Amino acid sequence: MSTSLELVADKVKDIRLHVENNSSKIDDIVNDIIQPYCKDLDKYVKFIAECLRDGEKPPTDEELDDFVLNLSTYIYWASGAVENLGIRDDISKAVYKEMYHSSRATIDKGTVADKDSLAELSSQQEYIINVCYNRAWKTMKAKVESAQELLGSCKKVLTRRMNEYQLTHIGGN
Repeated sequence: MSTSLELVADKVKDIRLHVENNSSKIDDIVNDIIQPYCKDLDKYVKFIAECLRDGEKPPTDEELDDFVLNLSTYIYWASGAVENLGIRDDISKAVYKEMYHSSRATIDKGTVADKDSLAELSSQQEYIINVCYNRAWKTMKAKVESAQELLGSCKKVLTRRMNEYQLTHIGGN
């Protein structure tokens, strides 16, 4: 009994390694696709994260102003990139469907399931490209949404500081 469980465990491990290997290749492709679009935003968010790591010295008001202004600009450009990637996602999906249907139309023999399976195999590369563009679009969209959250947080901190300053200034008079 343990031998069959060991065989199953080995097979599962092999499948998992296969999935991880292929996933890392897809990750590389996705990163290559989005890198030109989000490198400036990524770099700036990393800069902000480094500033925030210094718990002893919180960002100054001027730095927060800089964060707000620059993040807004980077989000603007990245938002356009999200739309560009959405177009590429749509086109890659159309290319995949076209290849699938073209392949399916040329298969004369076999059951419907057989024809579908052969058409899927014939269009597998187009499907993978579609997956890459779809993930790139989703990743870029998530980065923009996260940057917008960071921008909102910076604005809240800046507003809180301004309110505290006003209270301190009024209380001092």
